[in-house]
Amino acid sequence: MKNSFLRFFGFFFFNLLVVFGIVLFAAGCSRKDNAAQPQGAENKITVSATIFPPYDFVRAIAGDRVNLSMLLPPGAESHSFEPSPQDIITMQNSRLFVYAGGESDEWVDRILESMDTANMKILPLMDCVDAVEEEIVEGMEEEEEEEEGIAYDEHVWTAPKNAARIVQAIADALCALDAANADFYRQNSAAYIVKLEELDAEFRAVADNAKRKTIIFGDRFPFRYLADSYGLSYYAAFPGCSTETECSAATVAFLIDKMKSERVPVIFHIELSNEKIADTIAEATGAKKLLLHACHNISKSDFEKGEGYLSLMRGNLRNLREALN
Repeated sequence: MKNSFLRFFGFFFFNLLVVFGIVLFAAGCSRKDNAAQPQGAENKITVSATIFPPYDFVRAIAGDRVNLSMLLPPGAESHSFEPSPQDIITMQNSRLFVYAGGESDEWVDRILESMDTANMKILPLMDCVDAVEEEIVEGMEEEEEEEEGIAYDEHVWTAPKNAARIVQAIADALCALDAANADFYRQNSAAYIVKLEELDAEFRAVADNAKRKTIIFGDRFPFRYLADSYGLSYYAAFPGCSTETECSAATVAFLIDKMKSERVPVIFHIELSNEKIADTIAEATGAKKLLLHACHNISKSDFEKGEGYLSLMRGNLRNLREALN
């Protein structure tokens, strides 16, 4: 993998961060920032999430009944995130800690191993669903160095039916940790799951009535679970957890040929991408360039506007409908 050196260096760096963070915590620097502990919220349990999807799910279930924080800043690249000492303190102070649990979260596992987690509920999203292996499809560029063992696709939330299972698991954890608010969590999670089921039905209707079943990405492809759910095939420049941003001329040519041969009218890119590959393919084919948002993270402006999983996925629904018809 291209960033194998960075991971090797990062192992030592993260261990230093862990030691520094825990020393601060033990020395009494256990304050939480404003996001982790709003003023006057001393009796609320603290929940932290590494990335946007679980953060948004907790926000929908718990509202202001918990102290909620997200470690990944809006607009940041999730696959190269490095936690600060304050992030480590936030993790240590959490009663519920939610993270994806995939290859990008190796730093999380190292930090958790160094902590006393006896009073913490740890919930990896990948444990909530049936995870599938990341795959290399025709034309896709593989990483320069292969990792040992099986690499599972960590973008489990991209299928609404998976999101519903994750929401239920989060609600169950909150109810166990905070019995006083359990009815509130159950009511909100049940209402949210209904919305996810409606969203799933709408995606299924689009796929079932589509003229074509192929989508093409001039980008990484973090939508394996979405594609599998609705019987879609796909071609892309890279797999979902790739750190690459530039691909070979052969890959670009392959994707252009696929666009033309299958008469696909839309080339997709993902959020926070430089969009260069998609731009090249759009120019060569006359295709329309559209966003399919993986929800892994959102821009600062979208975060401030209150965008959530449901609104982002409804945008995906509109764009997918256009690409398949």
